[in-house]
Formats: sequence, C-alpha cells, structure tokens
Amino acid sequence: MERRKFIQASTLVAASFYISRDLFARPKGPVYGHQGMRYSLDTRWGTLDSNRHPVKDCHEMVQDSKGRIILLTNETKNNVLIYNKSGKLLSYWGHEFPGAHGLTLTNENGTEYLFITDTDRHQVFKTTMDGKIVLTIDYPAVTGLYKKKEEFVPTETTVADNGDIYIADGYGAQYILHYDRNGKLLHTFGGRGEGDAHLDNAHGICVDRRQGTPSLLVTDRTRNCFKRFSMDGKLQEIISLPGACVCRPVIKGDHLYAAVLRSPDMGVSGSGFVTILDRDNKVISNIGGTAPMYTNGQLQPMKQAEKIFVHPHDVCVDDDENLYVAQWAAGKVYPYKLRRV
Repeated sequence: MERRKFIQASTLVAASFYISRDLFARPKGPVYGHQGMRYSLDTRWGTLDSNRHPVKDCHEMVQDSKGRIILLTNETKNNVLIYNKSGKLLSYWGHEFPGAHGLTLTNENGTEYLFITDTDRHQVFKTTMDGKIVLTIDYPAVTGLYKKKEEFVPTETTVADNGDIYIADGYGAQYILHYDRNGKLLHTFGGRGEGDAHLDNAHGICVDRRQGTPSLLVTDRTRNCFKRFSMDGKLQEIISLPGACVCRPVIKGDHLYAAVLRSPDMGVSGSGFVTILDRDNKVISNIGGTAPMYTNGQLQPMKQAEKIFVHPHDVCVDDDENLYVAQWAAGKVYPYKLRRV
C-alpha cells in the first residue's frame, strides 16, 4: 500500500513539473503566423538609448559566425550596431554611410566581410567586421548605361561561391551588375523595361542554393514577385506574390523569408508584414498578414491583417530560427524580435 501511494505521489509530482514547464514555455502574448511557422513578438528587443545610439531607418540585418546580430542603419552617428541574441549592444561603428541600405555578409576562407550599399554616395563598400573599407565599387561608367553617378543607386549585393559580386541597382536603372571578387565588371542584365526579364524596383538579391545548382533570386517589388535568374543572367522562373511588395529575399535552410514593405501595393502606407515560403516557393505563413490561400494552385492576393509592423524592410533569421525585423520609415524604431514557438 505504501509503495502504491509513493508511486501515485511521484506521478503527480512529475505531472505537475511537466505541466508547469509547458506553461512556463508558452509565450505570454499573442502568437503570429500560420502552418507551424508561428512566432511571439518582442518589440523591445533591440531598443537602446536613442541619445547615445540612435537609429534612423533600420534597413538590414545579418547574423555572423559568432552568433552576433548586426544591424545597418542610415544614422551616421553609428551606421552599424552589433547585438547579441538577447538584445544587448556589443559594439558599434560607422559614420560615413548616409545612405546605408544593403547589408550582406560573406565568408572568404574563414574570414568574414560585410558589403554595404550606399544610396546617397552611389557606391558599394566591402568592409572588415570592424568597419575598415577594403574595396569600393563606384558607378559603372564603363557600361555606357549611366551618364552620371547619381543614376546608380545600389540597394543590395550578394556574393557567389567563387567570390563574384552581384549588385542590384534597385533604386537606379534596375540593372544587375556582375563583378569579379576584385571589383572588375563582368556582365550586366535586367534593367528597366516591360518584359519578364526586365525589372522594376530590383530591391534585393541573393544566391539560392536550395535546389543544388546555384541561381539568383532578384526582387521585382512593384510587380509583387521574385525572379529567378541563372548565375549568368538568364530568366528561369517568376515567383508571384500578389499583394506583397517584397524587399530582399532571405534564405535559411529550406525556407525563403521576406519583409513585405507595403501591401497590396506601394501606394498604401503602413501596411507591411513578413512572408515565409517553403522549399517549393509556396507561401506557408504570413506574420501580420492574411493567411496564405491557394485556389487552383494560384496564390490569392495577400495584405496586412494585423498592425504589427509599419514598413518592415528586412528579416534576419538566427541559428535558433528566431526572426529579427528591421523597419524603414517607422518612427525610428529599433528592430523587433520574433521567437519561434
């Protein structure tokens, strides 16, 4: 009898422990998203003393090999803010990038570098992780496509496995410019125009390795899509995202993430959300947006459903699959963190 009571008591204690643990693990606030890609929101994660470490527009974020979260802002008091995953500021640097916009991390034989596009200076810079400029790419006069530097307004870069650099001129003439690792121009494609191979607001670019053979995903923001090109610039696929004015494509594992600046078109202010696509480029979750719906295989128009974000501009995915969202023209807010649940 005593043994039976002991077992019953032990079972109750164990059950209480697991119930308490599960309750403790549950997010305290609302959960956002769909189909297993759901998140709790922390709007205070990246907040700092704005007198000491101000931000203007929080444009893009990456995570380095040390697990640090790196933010690029066009505030020249501190263009780069470096956090740990808990939101503690670790370091900061940069005063020379008034148009700081695109931030790309690359690894060269174990050494990491950053690429920064500056829309005011009309240049692209490669820097060390502490801010030393090691390469500058000026406007591509040699192409004959630009009459003056002001026509070149680069918004994003990506780096191929062999070190080649691709620059998206997303606020300029809409070309994708292909350089070697030393900054020598090799090729251009895209450009403004009405055909599918042309671009309008080529805001972002990344190398997609999910299917084995690397390709380029390029934003065509005003046309609500990503376009896939071969590494030599041949159009291969259009990923239609009706209603979503997407920023740059971000790939982590099998998933494709993107900040949606505005919805259902660029004319509606304060209407952003975050979208997530699976390996087959099917939308599976929208954070702050309407649930993705497909009719006869066609994605139906999406739009903001919950006022979580104003103008999300980038998504960073950390090694725990949490998200960090930087925003443009959103009242100088610091990045938000979304914890995967």
